[in-house]
Amino acid sequence: MKLQKKNSLAQKRRYRIRKKVKGTAERPRLTVHFSNKHIYAQCIDDVAGHTLAYASSVGGKDAADAKANNDGAIALGQVIAGKATAAGVEAVVFDRAGRRYHGCVKSFAEAAREGGLKF
Repeated sequence: MKLQKKNSLAQKRRYRIRKKVKGTAERPRLTVHFSNKHIYAQCIDDVAGHTLAYASSVGGKDAADAKANNDGAIALGQVIAGKATAAGVEAVVFDRAGRRYHGCVKSFAEAAREGGLKF
């Protein structure tokens, strides 16, 4: 029961944020998801329904050594910023997916800003 309530409250926070945060081709939505082991980030054009840039800590060349902690968030923030600027994206809208702007989320956002994204 307690876990169900926690999950439903988190989903309500996501919906509340998504009502306000919309991504366009000029300013896509930069969303980040933290699981217990990995981090996933993508720039999404919500109008067209396309993903413009994607990076994750799961395998591959991007950030294979990145884990779901502050150091991994910094590494992946820089990677997604590089991929987004290569795709022609300069400014984004940050979607923190219902999480507090604190810890890993803050580290990810600051690293993406240092990488050249504006938000």
